[in-house]
Amino acid sequence: MIRRRRMVRNYDPDRPVPPEVVRRLLDHATRAPSAGFAQGWGFLVLDTAADIERFWAATTPDGGGRERWLAGMRRAPLIVVPHANRAAYLRRYAEADKGWTDRSEARWPVPYWYVDTGFASLLMLLTAVDEGLGACFFGIPAARTDSYRAAFGVPAEYEPIGAVTVGYRAADHRSPSLRRGRRPVTEVIHRGRWSQT
Repeated sequence: MIRRRRMVRNYDPDRPVPPEVVRRLLDHATRAPSAGFAQGWGFLVLDTAADIERFWAATTPDGGGRERWLAGMRRAPLIVVPHANRAAYLRRYAEADKGWTDRSEARWPVPYWYVDTGFASLLMLLTAVDEGLGACFFGIPAARTDSYRAAFGVPAEYEPIGAVTVGYRAADHRSPSLRRGRRPVTEVIHRGRWSQT
């Protein structure tokens, strides 16, 4: 499954994702690990033509030469938008068993609300592979976040970390970024201490 996972950017618009598969995608996402079992995430599921069109209208920047990429992505019959809720983590770690009373973000070495929501997103991507589907995680442009929030009534404490398109694959083109190739293992894995190459 891991070796088969890739970002799919073109979908068959005539094959909806079966409801039971959507349920499994979301169930698996909510089984991701989370710091303090805070589970500070929220998922917006868009599976009607009207909602999907509203998403693209709210999030797509004008121009920019992305038309080819967007043409295939717009065919996806399902979009799931994962959101991180920082406040849920700050509240959770102010509880008695954690012992932080000030809810300060300075205590966090990294923002686990994003890390954990990323874990949940990856579980959706892997579940899609298991189900014979394609999926792609991509970002919502910062300049379009407010229009996205307004279009879907997203509460202020939930921050979209990106979006996941899901569907049955159609003929696709490879991302030009793949020409870079994978970095050699010797450059990214260090044993015992950080080695200089």
